[in-house]
Amino acid sequence: MRFLSRRLVMPNDLNYANSLFGGRALEWIDEEAAIYAICQLETNCLVTKHIGEISFESAALQGDVVEFGLETKKVGRTSITVTCLVRNKATKKTICLADDIVFVQLDPNTRLPIPHGKTLEGLKKQTQAEIDTLNM
Repeated sequence: MRFLSRRLVMPNDLNYANSLFGGRALEWIDEEAAIYAICQLETNCLVTKHIGEISFESAALQGDVVEFGLETKKVGRTSITVTCLVRNKATKKTICLADDIVFVQLDPNTRLPIPHGKTLEGLKKQTQAEIDTLNM
């Protein structure tokens, strides 16, 4: 799993217990997973179809830096399924895991699902080529 993005937990991200509000975490997960899927499929005409199980493991507090780990789980004809792990940057403690986040590519005119032409193997090669380019 590659950790690609980070956010700082600010006062307006907190719930009544002064920890990261679950709804804000889900908003961030949907956005981060969408950006990841857009980059994988090389199109920005995607919609979130489904978010499966979400498991909250520990709290994030004001001032914590959280990071988002993403990986492709499955590739369908018109869809891509990703997993997102949110963890505390400093402690590496899992904050939450969102599994089976499904995005579907749409035709921009008809708004109907269209094939994206990608495969899981092809995306793995694409990712490795990007890593090699960045010398990571």
